[in-house]
Amino acid sequence: MRNPTSDTPPPEKETAAATPPPKEAFPLSFWSANVTELFERGAYYAMASFVVLYLGQLGLGDYWPSTLNGILWTLVYFLPILSGTIADQVGFRRSLLAAFVMLSIGYFLMGYPVWFGGETLYDMVGSEVTAGAGVIVPVVIGILIIGMGGSVIKPCISGTVQKTAGARATLAFAIFYMVVNIGSLVGRGISYIVRTSYDLSFIFAVAVGCSIVAFLVVLFMYRDTEEDVAARRERKKHQRSVGQILLDMIFVLKNGRFALFLVVSSGFFFIYSQVYNVIPLYLKKVVETDPAVDIYTMANPFTIVFFQLLITKLFGKMKPISSIIVGIIIIGASMLINIIPIYAGGVRMEVWDLLPLGALFATLTVAMIAFGELFTSARTYEYIGALAPKGKEGLFLGYANLPMAIGSLIGGPAGAAIFNEIMCTNAVKLDNGLLELDPTWNALGWIVLMSIGFVSALSMWLYNRWLRKQVQ
Repeated sequence: MRNPTSDTPPPEKETAAATPPPKEAFPLSFWSANVTELFERGAYYAMASFVVLYLGQLGLGDYWPSTLNGILWTLVYFLPILSGTIADQVGFRRSLLAAFVMLSIGYFLMGYPVWFGGETLYDMVGSEVTAGAGVIVPVVIGILIIGMGGSVIKPCISGTVQKTAGARATLAFAIFYMVVNIGSLVGRGISYIVRTSYDLSFIFAVAVGCSIVAFLVVLFMYRDTEEDVAARRERKKHQRSVGQILLDMIFVLKNGRFALFLVVSSGFFFIYSQVYNVIPLYLKKVVETDPAVDIYTMANPFTIVFFQLLITKLFGKMKPISSIIVGIIIIGASMLINIIPIYAGGVRMEVWDLLPLGALFATLTVAMIAFGELFTSARTYEYIGALAPKGKEGLFLGYANLPMAIGSLIGGPAGAAIFNEIMCTNAVKLDNGLLELDPTWNALGWIVLMSIGFVSALSMWLYNRWLRKQVQ
């Protein structure tokens, strides 16, 4: 075989090789979109770790906090199917401005009962529903508005990154995902400072502030690209109605192989949702009276930031289905490790006078879930792309977030049931308000969560075997 380096290239080729064309810088829209995402994620994660506890301390009882939290996540991940199409038609900039107005109002309504409604937060999360209309109405409206506003952000920001990336899509999305996790860390950090200085309701003040800053960034910095404006003019001639969008949804979900994949893969996100349902409840009602859930859940973005490149390098060539199954097994095992503190000194035993043993293992759980996410999330898109009918890959990938929506919708009330009906069986209330759990029932609750993860992994393996037989 001829060695291409052995021949002397013509002079003009030498010149071209010696002076490569300078790389074109990312446009302003790319950077403004990332700054916008930074503050949007800061707003969301300033309050995400405490939603269930805040609603419980407002008097919404054992089940409504997790159920409402599940609805919030479901809206954020399901509605982009509709909101993304609307954003394409009216323009990303207008859509983002409207979204941040909605988010500011929604977060404000969440804090309204305490700030202006005269409500007081209970020290502990109560079991009975004691909240009246003055709490329930603004909270429910707030959750619906946050869900609708949040669903607009995702397609607009990721769409802008994709359209402005040019030939450097890998670098562009690496920057984007780094910004997402930095925003998550910043939001949690600021939330911790503010809530410990004032009270828990002020996590929503942080969220409102971040949303207003994001609105100003879009207003003064963000501009739709010329290509978007031209494409939107063309699309106005062929606008898709809501009916057409719903017909597309029926077409996608009528595909039995894809619909079954959505159900099977939702098990991962069922477990993932417990980071914001079961774990906060467990920490607050069992481990310590004032848990730093925002600090503990920082383990998720920290793990992703520090290990994303390593995992990609070591396991990037693994088959998508194998990577997904490994991720689900990891997330299932992350639930099981919480049994260790139960039989190794107790969940409230102090570790180096810093935090209780139960809190340490809850933090390790969050970190392990992040590892599972590194194996699963990106490869799911790859798997769906291969699963979709030829020429319909883009349409089917638009539904890639449905497993998160399904897992969140079921995971909210089911997580509350696992905690209250299994873990808390035979529990005894202590003088400080914490629950002393029966070790057997406590461990059983974590085993149930682990089993759901392992069953999901097994189901994914069986599904892939069935799929391979179908295409042979």
